[in-house]
Amino acid sequence: MPRVAAIDCGTNSIRLLVADVTTGFDGALALRDVHRETRIVRLGQGVDATGELRPEALERTRAALADYTAVLLRKGAERVRMVATSATRDARNRDEFFGMVRTTLGVEAEVISGDEEAQLSFTGAVGDLDPDDGPFVVVDVGGGSTELVVGTLETDEVAIRAARSVDIGSVRITERCLHGDPPAADEVAQARELATSVLDEAFAAVPVDGVRTWVGVAGTITTLSAVAQNLAEYDPDAVHLSRLPRTELHRVAGELLGMSRDERGRHRAIAPGRIDVIGGGALIVDVLAAELHERAGVAELVVSEHDILDGIARSIA
Repeated sequence: MPRVAAIDCGTNSIRLLVADVTTGFDGALALRDVHRETRIVRLGQGVDATGELRPEALERTRAALADYTAVLLRKGAERVRMVATSATRDARNRDEFFGMVRTTLGVEAEVISGDEEAQLSFTGAVGDLDPDDGPFVVVDVGGGSTELVVGTLETDEVAIRAARSVDIGSVRITERCLHGDPPAADEVAQARELATSVLDEAFAAVPVDGVRTWVGVAGTITTLSAVAQNLAEYDPDAVHLSRLPRTELHRVAGELLGMSRDERGRHRAIAPGRIDVIGGGALIVDVLAAELHERAGVAELVVSEHDILDGIARSIA
């Protein structure tokens, strides 16, 4: 079976998965990790305000991608797919990004739609879960956008009912609203109002009535799990499939929003590139928790380390 590589370039981070594809006795595909890595490059720095990718952000991304390309060569990846999401969808100078990727990686980056992003996240997220725990709502809170997708899992086949991506994420909401260190109460209130308003659009398109399990993926949510568990350093094994009650999410969001940058920086489970924006991301997750409890009676979040990267890898297996 092939060795595949998936690269996800988002607003805040660029991530790599190299995996071997295996087939079980029932014919279902599975992935075995060979290499998994995340770099915080903040590609979308300032895009919301200027509409363009900054030269220094492009250079940070190029340097990370050059390192990833070397990993692919060493590991012998046979198939590679790279997708780019919110920041590049919004940038006027995105051709500079595409040219850089073509030169560095040797393949074209795909700018996928928000709906495809949601579907890939769902496919990656529910692979380790019991189909009987569905229907699932999978949520990915990124730097520039948040994806919601509702669906079911039937014998390794996913059935998507509805999906929507909306333009609210940890970087966007921080740059728009959360300027203080720590942010003032009126800034937090403004951010909560903005998040609620934008997420209402997502819930209008993605009905969650009947959902039994809420699954959260990607760096904002996995970091919240590490903080909630008070991990001395980030541990993916402790984070994967951890469960957080909505009351605990509310507590952690309040604590992070009340901390200064230096206080957040002393928490070793928070990656340096997330220190500035994790409070905004936590606020979005807190709003999601309240909405999902009200709309579907869901009282806890299941955190998955498997997400869009795994979905991309499965798409080329």
